[in-house]
Amino acid sequence: MAATFPLTNFGGAAARKATLATTEGAFVRWFLIGITVLFLDVFLFMPFAVVFSSALAKGVSVYFSALSEPDALAAIRLTLIAAGIAVPVNLVFGVSAAWAIGKFDFFGKNFLISLIDLPFSVSPVVSGLIYVLIFGLQGLLGPWLAAHDIKLIFAVPGIVLATVLIPLIQAQGNEEEEAALTLGASGWQTFFRVTLPNIKWGLLYGVILCNARAMGEFGAVSVVSGHIRGRTNTMPLHIEILYNEYQFAPAFAVASLLALLALVTPFVKSAAEWKAGQQVAELEVGRVGKPV
Repeated sequence: MAATFPLTNFGGAAARKATLATTEGAFVRWFLIGITVLFLDVFLFMPFAVVFSSALAKGVSVYFSALSEPDALAAIRLTLIAAGIAVPVNLVFGVSAAWAIGKFDFFGKNFLISLIDLPFSVSPVVSGLIYVLIFGLQGLLGPWLAAHDIKLIFAVPGIVLATVLIPLIQAQGNEEEEAALTLGASGWQTFFRVTLPNIKWGLLYGVILCNARAMGEFGAVSVVSGHIRGRTNTMPLHIEILYNEYQFAPAFAVASLLALLALVTPFVKSAAEWKAGQQVAELEVGRVGKPV
């Protein structure tokens, strides 16, 4: 009679060995989790707690009076104006650049990608200094701008210019666009009815990050603004002035608005990122399921 061997036991033993080889012990897992929680407590949750506790340290009335003060309202208004202009401009340019890079092959494509990535590797202060050297009164174009009474530096246009950021979107493939063009759709029809619905969540992701960065920009804006109270100070610059004047409660009151933006942004960003990933997965499943 032939002997039988418990093959399933061998398989189970191998699986257990593989699991043990790729899984850390309970002590290591809890140690790493503890380090992560401690890091978040010290560098994230505690600073947020300090901001809001300091903002409300002298009472709710002082908090709201600091936000309703004329210079604070002017700083909030200028921040919203700068972000309201910079985000749509970046949106149009970002979509155009992503369209060109993701849909076409052309000479100098890698060079264009490098130019788009350049602002991420240059300090904002350096960017602001470059704007001053080009558009300032003693800059390259300064005399011509002054002769035509055009003010960029130490004015709202310069602040908007300093908040520029390029949000890019990932290419989603060309198959659906090519099908639409084959069926007689125009370029604009293809963009609005095919491409835009496919990239809307990725686009929202870029807009959220661009808006958060524009409203919190300090370095470049600090160089080009001139720190004119009530005229060219954005919220971060207004906070700096109040803090340097030892007006801590008003400074933290204005800072709490940016802190609220920082709290809301990750949740909205995560939702948009999840929806974008879900949409890409659905598109991939649809492409795989298509008959060849």
